[in-house]
Parts: sequence; C-alpha cells; structure tokens
Amino acid sequence: MATEGPERVKSVSRVFDLLELIADAGGDATISQLATAAELPLPTIHRLLRTLVSEGYARQLANRRYALGPKLVRLGEVANRQFGQLAMPQLKSLVARLGETANLATIDGDSVVYVSQAPSPHAMRMFTEVGGRAPLHSTSVGKAILAQLDDDQVREIIGRAGMPHSTERSLDTIDALLADLALSRERGYAVDDGEHEIGVRCFAMAVPSMPVLTAVSISGPVSRVGEDFADQAIPVLREVVADISSATNAH
Repeated sequence: MATEGPERVKSVSRVFDLLELIADAGGDATISQLATAAELPLPTIHRLLRTLVSEGYARQLANRRYALGPKLVRLGEVANRQFGQLAMPQLKSLVARLGETANLATIDGDSVVYVSQAPSPHAMRMFTEVGGRAPLHSTSVGKAILAQLDDDQVREIIGRAGMPHSTERSLDTIDALLADLALSRERGYAVDDGEHEIGVRCFAMAVPSMPVLTAVSISGPVSRVGEDFADQAIPVLREVVADISSATNAH
C-alpha cells in the first residue's frame, strides 16, 4: 500500500493500489482477494471497482473476477514508448562499445515486453520487435527480471505462464529455473544460451531502482558472442543500467 503524504489523495491512491494488486495477481482477482490485500472493506473495494469498470480501466469477467481494462493498454503503450526513448542514448552507447544488439525490456503480466532496441551494425544480428512479448524463463531479460523476485513469486508466475519450449535448450522444470536464477543472483547477470533462439547468446542485467522490473540485454550470434564475451560485456552493462536508472529517476 502507498504511504501517507501531504499531497496524497486517498481515493486516487486506492485506485492505483487496486490496479497494481490486480496486476500482481496475474491480471485478474476476486473482490475478496483485493479487499484482503488492500486491507479495505468490501463496500469500498466494490465502489472503486465499479468506477474503474465504468471508465474502462477494469472489467468484470464472466466468473465475477476483476481484470485490468482495455484503456490501460493505450496508457501502457505510450508510457513504454516514452521509457524506451529515454533509455535510447544508453542503449546506443552499449551497441557502440560492444557491437551487438541492445534491448530494454520490462515485465508485463507473466511475460516480458521489449520496450526499446538499438540494433547491431552487423548484417547478421539479433532482432526483436519493440512491443513484442517473450517468455520470462527462456530469455536473458526475463531471467534477470525473475532473479529480482523470491522463489515463491517465481513459482507463482511460472505456475500461471508455464514453461513453453522455444528451443531444445529451454529450461523445462521449475527446479532448473530456480537453480539458474540463484546463479544469476550470485554473479549479477543472467544468460540465455540458445534457450529462446537457436544460435543466439544473450547477457542481461536488471536495472536497479525502477518502478517496474526492468532489464537490459546485449545479444548476438554465438559466432561473435562467445561465453567469454561476458568478460567484456558485464562491466559495460553495469555502467549502462546504472545510467538508465539515474536518467529515469531524474525524471
């Protein structure tokens, strides 16, 4: 829940709390779940939800659960574009220094969404469409994001999303994923070694102090991005994510 403050309007804060609780629940929740999580009376929750539904920011499903509404899609798309534009100078710097494609991604529901990309100058390069989605468990950005959560939260997300195989190298059990995330936390970065796309290796690092879980990756074909590429890439990634965090929080 949001903290009290002199400029805080309680009803507005409660509305945003509800939207975040629905998102944290995987996109839909019952009114009783929301009342418990928000620590508010059912009549208050019902009144706020009714307003959100009437304005298109929430919707009531056939099973009477509440889900995020379609109007949030446009807001999210605009916010992601602005966020991506804000980080573009740092992504271009990453490409200039390492020669491979740089991506910025955030968590959205139970997947990652790519919000910005600076392409490699090489003819053969990694390409991911901005706005495109991918699994959390098989991408380096996804694993860098999951590594910021505790194991129970990871189990909850994977329980909803599953672990579809993008390639034969994709992790296929929750135990394997948790072990990979433990290693990512220990070394400070995540690796996708052909798990999302055959012949592509990616290194990713979480962006600290962000309002939504965010990560930056550097990706390229294994012919250029060998396992020892991390020795060169990780110090640069560390600088770039710190710069993105500072630039974002300055705004």
